[in-house]
This record gives sequence, C-alpha cells and structure tokens, in this order.
Amino acid sequence: MPWLQLSVEVKRDQADAVTEVFESARALSVTLQDSADEALLEPAPGEQPLWGRLRVVALFPSDYDAEELHGSLREALHSQEIELQAERLEDRDWSTTWRDDFHAMRFGQRLWVCPSGESPPDPDAVVVQLDPGLAFGTGTHATTGLCLEWLDAHPPANQSVIDYGCGSGILAIAAAKLGAHVVQAIDIDPQALIATRDNAARNAVAQVLEVMLPEELDTGPVDLVIANILANPLIELAETLNSLVKPGGRIVMTGILAEQADGVMAAYRGWFDFEALVKREEWVLLEGGKKGEE
Repeated sequence: MPWLQLSVEVKRDQADAVTEVFESARALSVTLQDSADEALLEPAPGEQPLWGRLRVVALFPSDYDAEELHGSLREALHSQEIELQAERLEDRDWSTTWRDDFHAMRFGQRLWVCPSGESPPDPDAVVVQLDPGLAFGTGTHATTGLCLEWLDAHPPANQSVIDYGCGSGILAIAAAKLGAHVVQAIDIDPQALIATRDNAARNAVAQVLEVMLPEELDTGPVDLVIANILANPLIELAETLNSLVKPGGRIVMTGILAEQADGVMAAYRGWFDFEALVKREEWVLLEGGKKGEE
C-alpha cells in the first residue's frame, strides 16, 4: 500500500521535540536529514550526529490525518510558523532501498568493497563484502576511501595491525584480506564491535581479527596503526597511539580536515616523520613512520 511521508525543517535544538511528536503519533519511522547541504563529521561515540538545520522525516500509513499532528508540532515548538510537508510514497521494500545507491566500489588497483549480490569485474580483486549498517564505514566517505586506497598501495602482508576506531570494521577486514597476520579492531562503541564481528565472520577473517574495547587492548606495539577518527581525538590520543606503534612501524590517520593537519602532525612529530599529506575534497590522510629501528 502507499505511505504518507511527513517532514518539517527545524533548527538543531528543535529536533528532539519534533521527533517526540512524531513518535507519539505512532510514526512507523523517524529519520533526520540535512536540510542545507552541510558537511557532517563522523560523530564521537555516544554523540548524536546533527546538522545546524535539518529535516525531521516521518513515515505514516497513507490514511493518516496530518492536521492534528500539525497542531501538536505548533504547540511543541511554540510557533505557528511550522510548515509540514506531505508526500505520498508508493510501497517498496524499504529494508533494501540502500541498494539503489550503494554498489561495488574499487579502491586503488585491486581492493573492492561490494554489497550483497554484487561482484567486482576483476577476477583477481581483493573483496570486502559489506552492506550499510548502524556503524560508520562503508567506503563512501572520503576518509574511509583514503584509508582503503592507502592499504591497497601498501598491503600489510604478514604484519600486525591495529584499527583504532574501527566502526564497521571495514579497514580491519581490508587489512586482513591484504595479508595481515593479526588485526586488532578497537572501538568504544559497542554497536561498532558487534558490526565488526559480524562483518569479519561474513568475510571469513574472524580468525585473524580481535575485536575489543580500548581498555581490553593488551598487546605489544604493532607494525601498523590505522586511525580514521577525528582531529581532536587524534591529538588527545597521541601518546596512546604512539605507544602502539613499533619503532620503524607506521601510523596512518585521517578524519582530518586540511586546516587541521598541522595541529595533528605537531602532536605526533616528536615520534614520527610524516610523508606528504594526501588530500581528497576537504579531508587529508597523514602517514607517519616511527623514528628509530626495530
């Protein structure tokens, strides 16, 4: 049957009130969308990602009467200037609509990320099977793509690797597929750990991956640390991440805006020599070699 989609544009601090109104009206789903084409960084674990202005979108049965809901929104937001937009949607399998926009992608020469039911055209490809989920990381974001391309160009064959802030596990799984003999996937978000374990099993690399919270990490330094998080956490974690890299090992960091690169490098420069930064859109990837020899 068709559905009724109702949406309203609000400020960030109004989002919770509107969501509560929609949920109280028994919306089948409520989602938040950017209303102004505003860049959104990956949120820190436990934080809700929101833009400055956003659209709250709710799905109802087609025969729902929206007039009473309009009044509830005016009351909740203490404003008569609430524009509630309505759109009729034809029925479809909403659980798989992501397939319309997410397809097999190549990173570098032979590394591919493929959703269910798709295969790369290259028979020699190294394939990470992954569908969009609750945890961050499918390869569509520039920072994840930068890391995947770096791994393709620098396969960690027979190396020990830590993926710090693993999200969906995409980088940890790619490292395992490219020959790492042990990969430790670290995140403070329990949902990320669940997603990583599930994705590792799906890609038949669970025996290589160790998935854990940061406080559970109990290991000596490794050959490679990858951290696709954000600039401020990278700066705060400088001593921790440095301690995880062997002398002569490497650290790869992104989630960094171009104007933040100098600040991040300054936090690590006492321990690492950095290569020329790699830039995509407004983001950069930093690669550092640990000073000293093994």
